[in-house]
This record gives sequence, C-alpha cells and structure tokens, in this order.
Amino acid sequence: MEILVTGGAGFIGSHVVDRLIEKGEEVIVVDNLSSGNIEFVNDRANFVKMDLIHDSDKLHRLLNNVDFVWHIAANPDVRIGEQSPEKIYDNNILATFLLLEAMRKSQVKNIVFTSTSTVYGEAEVIPTPEDYPTVPVSIYGASKLACEGLISSYCHTFNMKSWIYRFANVIGRRSNHGVIFDFIKKLKNNPDELEILGDGEQNKSYIYIDDCIDAMFYGLREDKAVNIFNIGSEDQIRVKRIAEIVSKNMGLNPVFKFTGGKRGWKGDVPVMLLSIGRLKKLGWRPKYNSEEAVKRAVYDILQDFN
Repeated sequence: MEILVTGGAGFIGSHVVDRLIEKGEEVIVVDNLSSGNIEFVNDRANFVKMDLIHDSDKLHRLLNNVDFVWHIAANPDVRIGEQSPEKIYDNNILATFLLLEAMRKSQVKNIVFTSTSTVYGEAEVIPTPEDYPTVPVSIYGASKLACEGLISSYCHTFNMKSWIYRFANVIGRRSNHGVIFDFIKKLKNNPDELEILGDGEQNKSYIYIDDCIDAMFYGLREDKAVNIFNIGSEDQIRVKRIAEIVSKNMGLNPVFKFTGGKRGWKGDVPVMLLSIGRLKKLGWRPKYNSEEAVKRAVYDILQDFN
C-alpha cells in the first residue's frame, strides 16, 4: 500500500515525505505548486501535480491503492484572510471536504492533518492544553478548526481514524513564509531599516522543523478515532529578539521600525505557548528551545536565499 501526502512539495510536507521515504514507504505527493517547490520533492516519491478542488476524479483514482493520507496542503498565509477570505475557505475547508469525500469513496481510513495553534484564539491559559476552548480570531484559524470538525465527524461517521496536530510556529530549511523569511527578505531589499509588524513584544513559541516531524510520528502511537496533539517548544521568544538574531546573522545593524499596536495584523495572536504534555507522555520532547530553533532556522533560510 501507498501513502498519499497532499502539499508534499511545501515546507512541512516535503520533510514529511523525506521521513516516510527513509522509513521505506511508497509515497505519492500531490501538490499544485502554488506555494510548493518541485525541487523539494524527494526523487523517490511519485509526484502528481494536481489541485484538490478541481481534480477530484483524479484524486479518487489515486486513492485506490492508498492506506494512509497526510493532509498538509493549505494556504499557509494567515494574513491573507483579511483581504481574501474566500481563498482560505477554498484552499483549506473545501479542499479538505473533497479529500475526505474521496477517501470515503475509496475506503481510505487513516488521515493525518496539520492544524494550528490559532484555533485557540487568544487563550487565557498559558501553556494552552488541547482541551482548551477553541475560539479563533483569524479566518485562517477558523478554517483549520472547521477542517478539524469535518475530519472528526468523518472519523465517527465512517469509522476512520485521524491524527490532528496543532502547531506552534514551525521554522527551518525550505520555509518560504513567516517572520524569519519576511525579515531576511526585507533586509535584503533595505539593509538599513527593518519594518516589524506590531510592537515587537509578541511572544510566541517556535519549533524547529526536525523536532516537528519527530513529534508527528510520535503521535501515531496513539490509536483512538480522533487523536489531537499540540506541537511546540516549551518556551517563547519575542519578535524583537528574532529581529536582532536575523540582523546579527546578516552582519547588519538596521533601525527597527514598528508598525501597528500589539498585533502584527488583524487576527494575529500576540502571546502563544502550547502545552505539549500529551506528546511528552508518549516519550517525545523537543531538542531545541525557541531561541535555538530561531538561530538554526535563520542559518537555514539564509543558505536558501544564497
């Protein structure tokens, strides 16, 4: 049997594919390359360029010999929700529904789904556990929560199983969005000044990509109908400190220009730290704290730029 990975040419998806290949699995990568990169796709995977929304018949055929789906495809830009909420709906909610329907018709019973810490909104309990109320404040967070609901309902209705992972900020090589990527891109264009969205005091958890992938595979040891896990580090780092690390690694001393109030954009959650107790009970712990993860990711992304 084969494993199908949606979004397998993207940042997180391509790393999942690499790990599956290392484990000797046969992998089909499905990606429309809207934000993914064909160069990230493992040579030993079977790559199929397609869109989950417009190629549903083709998707159904691909699933005929598949035993497990890792659904990682999504629009990863949290900020786009304010300008184009329909893009978030199409690429996240509608695509997930169509995938679940194709899985149901093809009798594929297992799905891994990559969700987000933003489903919690502005949590008052820090670190935030998985059973905390989900009240998202961004269109992106709402779309991921809707996907979680769809997946849960399909699991209970059609005897499927799911592993849902709520990520902190995942960073590292191959990343093409997020605060580190944005800072590097801005400083490449103007080394004398760095615009920082918000007041720089946003304080969040960051996890290095290798730790994130390890955690996802650890979670598979649970075997309930719906298995929900937070994935993150156990500390936080402020955005201003990230800007200092990026600037230092680029050999620059720019003037920091802060724009906005405590939020970087509408829907931004200024403070985030997830409880990872569930995964720790399974034996997983992150190797790197937030600052260590940032330093490694800055090095990685600078190499990608060069």
